[in-house]
Amino acid sequence: MQAVGYNGIKFVNFEKKIANPLERDLLVEIQAISINPIDTKIKQTVVKKQETPVILGFDACGIVRKVGSQTSLFKVGDEVFYAGDMTRDGSNATHQLIDERIVGIKPTSLNFKQAAALPLTSITAWESLFHRLKISAEDQNKTLLLIGAAGGVGSMAIQFAKQVIGINVIATASRDESRDWCKQMGADTVIDHCNLAEQFRANKLTAPDFILCMGNPDEYFEIMAQIIAPQGSICLLANATRNYDINLLKAKSITLVWEMMFTRSMFTTDDMVKQHELLNQVSNLIDNKTIVTTMTENFSPINKENITKAHQIIEQGSMIGKLVISV
Repeated sequence: MQAVGYNGIKFVNFEKKIANPLERDLLVEIQAISINPIDTKIKQTVVKKQETPVILGFDACGIVRKVGSQTSLFKVGDEVFYAGDMTRDGSNATHQLIDERIVGIKPTSLNFKQAAALPLTSITAWESLFHRLKISAEDQNKTLLLIGAAGGVGSMAIQFAKQVIGINVIATASRDESRDWCKQMGADTVIDHCNLAEQFRANKLTAPDFILCMGNPDEYFEIMAQIIAPQGSICLLANATRNYDINLLKAKSITLVWEMMFTRSMFTTDDMVKQHELLNQVSNLIDNKTIVTTMTENFSPINKENITKAHQIIEQGSMIGKLVISV
């Protein structure tokens, strides 16, 4: 197969033999990929001058060309989408082997590039809201604060929170275009990232029962503890770089949780198939026109030049929605 790898210095084209599928594997011919901030972070860990370049990439959408001996969820010819596995080769290639338990059926109403924008951010947002924060239909009258809501995860979190649950959503965004995007996705209120406590007071906003922080938690830990409602829950995504005083959470009996969407595949958990199930739910929500794709930019074809350019854009930290590269 043809692949784009990273050798610790730059992206390069190279050839790699396709391995045989394991028992639960699908061999997918890739039609489109999406670049995420996690791609750029993983790139920084690659040792320079790798003898064999590392194939990065997580989001992908394509066609099943071969199945393993114990597969039961898909067949050859199925159109699928998924967010990958940190322990295996990535999606920056013409073909990829992927465990069927973390793969979903592509929405029929979307083309490959539109669908490729969805998996990683959908899984992260869904797991954060419904598996970690445990938001349910009973929470319709409560309030969710989304910090850093204009990116890929925030875009999906707004939609899931509003369209699946109907909870009140307060989103943070710093620029006019990102504020407009959050409103377009369905946020009830959009405020700035800075001086959150003052903005909550000035706008007479309800204290959030749930907070999903997609920004650097170092910048927000103390303020989240201050503004959250008693017995509320906070979910973090990004790595912390300093120690926190968790005693700040005690008086209000606050729950603190983390979300990492690769946990299930990394540890082959017993409930690994939940990612297959939730991606199928997302696919249905798309086809029912309940939610929409978050693709905002598309390059073609999938090559080292476009992958390099995409990484440069993502590293600037101002991307709204999702950047996709298609064949």
